[in-house]
Amino acid sequence: MKPYLQVEDLTKSYGDRMLFDSITFGVNEGDKIGVIAKNGTGKSTLLRLLSGKESPDSGTVTFRNDLRVGFLDQAPEFEPGTTLMHNLLPAIYENDHEEWSREDRVRQMLSQLGIDDAGLTVDHLSGGQLKRAALARVLLGAPDLLILDEPTNHLDISTVEWLEGYLSRQRITLLMVTHDRYFLDRVCNKIIEIDQKQIYTYEGNFDYYLRRRAERMEALANEVTKAKNTLRKEQEWMRRQPQARAGKARYRINAFYDLKDKASVRYDEKNIDPTEVKSSYIGSKIFEAKGVNKRFGDKVILDDFTYTFARYEKVGIVGENGVGKSTFIKMLQGIVPQDSGEWNVGETVRFGYYSQEGLNLPEGKRVIDAITDITEDVVINGTTHYTPMQFLTRFLFSPADQQKYISTLSGGEMRRLHLAAVLITQPNFLILDEPTNDLDIMTLGILEEYLRNFKGCVIVISHDRFFLDSIVDHLFVMEGNGVIKDFPGNYTDYRDYLKEQKAAQAKEEQRQSSSDTQPQRRESAPRARRLTFKERKELEALTVEIDALTAEKDALEALFNSGEALDDVASKASRYSEVKDMLDEKEMRWLELSEIES
Repeated sequence: MKPYLQVEDLTKSYGDRMLFDSITFGVNEGDKIGVIAKNGTGKSTLLRLLSGKESPDSGTVTFRNDLRVGFLDQAPEFEPGTTLMHNLLPAIYENDHEEWSREDRVRQMLSQLGIDDAGLTVDHLSGGQLKRAALARVLLGAPDLLILDEPTNHLDISTVEWLEGYLSRQRITLLMVTHDRYFLDRVCNKIIEIDQKQIYTYEGNFDYYLRRRAERMEALANEVTKAKNTLRKEQEWMRRQPQARAGKARYRINAFYDLKDKASVRYDEKNIDPTEVKSSYIGSKIFEAKGVNKRFGDKVILDDFTYTFARYEKVGIVGENGVGKSTFIKMLQGIVPQDSGEWNVGETVRFGYYSQEGLNLPEGKRVIDAITDITEDVVINGTTHYTPMQFLTRFLFSPADQQKYISTLSGGEMRRLHLAAVLITQPNFLILDEPTNDLDIMTLGILEEYLRNFKGCVIVISHDRFFLDSIVDHLFVMEGNGVIKDFPGNYTDYRDYLKEQKAAQAKEEQRQSSSDTQPQRRESAPRARRLTFKERKELEALTVEIDALTAEKDALEALFNSGEALDDVASKASRYSEVKDMLDEKEMRWLELSEIES
């Protein structure tokens, strides 16, 4: 394996806050690495150091000579007043064997990412469109090493799944920060964790990382417990020593202070602890929608939408960007008026709205003031009273953090403050619009646990498939043009259903095609298009790939059925699932191309 990147003894701090201390790791050709850490511990800072946008306090970052490196920032920048085509053309890596024109390559990449017009001006693009355009720009550069900072933020689920498949299939080396756990599990073959200012490397996907990390945390917790027990004995010894300590005692005294530091380390996974923040009582009548209609000009958001929401229901809303998901939940709360029809909301319903836009607070306001403005007395379970300062500590805001101005907060801190501001009112109907952006994986786990046990109703819009699978009972699938379908299952159930539908449709089309008579085929021949050179090459490659994947699948099945004891059964099971998915995808594409060829 060729070494692409070497990081040696890298140290970075801001004032007296140390992010990482003398960390060392490497990236080799073929690595697909996910970087995981709690918010505020240096994930994005590490990527900025690698990109040269910031300098370390000490240490070195060395890339292999002549290595093409592509960086995706969280907040990409484009030349104002210019079109997408203007910005993306210079990014293309020239390939002598590429038969397409440069403009065609830009249009194709944008189309795959859900943007159909390369002539759009960047000034008028949404955040999601800018992210997709930035992804297109970095992928068109065909980098040897791709460094991505939160690539799935602001993308709809279909685009996330396309990117997941693209990065899985490409022979590309990858280093990325993302909180999307399915993405990490299906794309990455290595996980790097930043914890306690150090680097820990796990040679496997996200599922493997979770298991090994749990073992590490248990071992560390045992070490801390042992250190605390030893510390008690050493404290007694220290109290017995005279003031003039010297000689052999000096070594033991120094060791005492080292032991004290070790015993004080906390391996607490909970960034937030909202488990005591309960919902208020909610009655049996929640809300009814009767014949609700909404459109903006020619764009239909809702068309005669009728639904009765039940007590304790948890619903996920999915659909392409722009179909009106956020508008739907704003209409429910009366923020956006409907054109016709009515919403009947129960008297006991108390909404808690976690919006995509975030808190609308003056930048000059402090964190503690923002919460105090909502209430000066936080009542939990009707009996326990907290001050705003005590309440904020449960969301990892120390007394010093509470004095920060809101304008200085990081993205993750803003999300935690927003969550605190929502839960402090004890809502019984939570409406969450993209709550997972900027939250670290540990915090997401706590939030999911809270929502699963939440004694109220939940509507959540999210592109995080793991989050949806963990929370929702069923889905509202917004298909566009006002159509909403109620699917009885979580997101993975829905994707499996779509796969089955697509396979059945392809099978039916193939059956109809084979039943056509020869004269009918000759009659329609002038209208049929032929495979392009690129498609013929793709069809040939697919035949080879399908044979190889089928052989691997059969071999794994034989291994599982053999009854042999397997040391790495988890990784083999993960690979088996991955091979099946790839085989389904490639067989569908083979059918599409072979239909054209016939």
